[in-house]
Amino acid sequence: MAANGMNATGLLRDEWMERMRLFGLSSPALLLVLAILVIPVGWLFYVSFVGADGTFSMENYERMIRRKSYARIFRTTFEVSLLTTGLCIIIGYPLAYFISQLPARLANLCMITVLLPFWTSLLVRTYAWLVLLQKRGLVNDWAITLGLWEEPLKIVHNMTGTLIGMVHIMLPFLILPVYGAMKAIDRDYLKAAANLGAGPTRAFWTVFFPLSMPGLIAGSLMVFVLCLGFFVTPAVLGGGKVILVSMKIVSNIELFVNWGAASALGVVLLALTVITLWIASRFLRLEQMTGGGR
Repeated sequence: MAANGMNATGLLRDEWMERMRLFGLSSPALLLVLAILVIPVGWLFYVSFVGADGTFSMENYERMIRRKSYARIFRTTFEVSLLTTGLCIIIGYPLAYFISQLPARLANLCMITVLLPFWTSLLVRTYAWLVLLQKRGLVNDWAITLGLWEEPLKIVHNMTGTLIGMVHIMLPFLILPVYGAMKAIDRDYLKAAANLGAGPTRAFWTVFFPLSMPGLIAGSLMVFVLCLGFFVTPAVLGGGKVILVSMKIVSNIELFVNWGAASALGVVLLALTVITLWIASRFLRLEQMTGGGR
């Protein structure tokens, strides 16, 4: 009995030592997370409760409740994010499917063209769209020359221009996970469906599409979350007429030097993002949300 007690004590001691070693190995990563994530977010929460007189106050949150403009800004932010995500799905899914059906060498070449925008500055790409879409830009000039319309259309400094620019920026973030999920699908499943009498259309919708859903869900969530905090493209192409939460945060800091109001907006936006991801996790498995499911 004494020997068994000593063995149990030795096992517990070894387990504790192993945990301490693992903690020591992971401590640099934990300190990094603490320095770049926990402390800044904690500071954001703290500043959001500091009033104009420097004392604890709820005035920053009360202001958002009282003023209808804040509700309109949040509504616009989610509207732009949803529309951008939907357009990326409509454009990106067929494109990813087309690329996945190509021979390997040609598919790799097409994927390089998808990744090509990442090699150019985001600001440069945004101003390029401004040049293309303005009233005397290339799009209006070519359309008038071809007789598509007679007068220059206003397709910039509004919701249309903002969506065009954001879809262009966000499209690769949807195509990449969708293409990865499609390439991971075993083509024998489609052959089996064909052997069982399913035509190409039915095989696609009953076999291929469900198997590609993890990549589509992961890409959609990635695009949606990135759009919630996007700033440069809507600020340039929206022309001050499409105001998102990120733009309001910047104006609170640059124009009014009100860190409390800006922090409160950041906290609310963070909370809404977490709630969105939590709702998605209630209906979807974790591996589907991250693109790891098959």
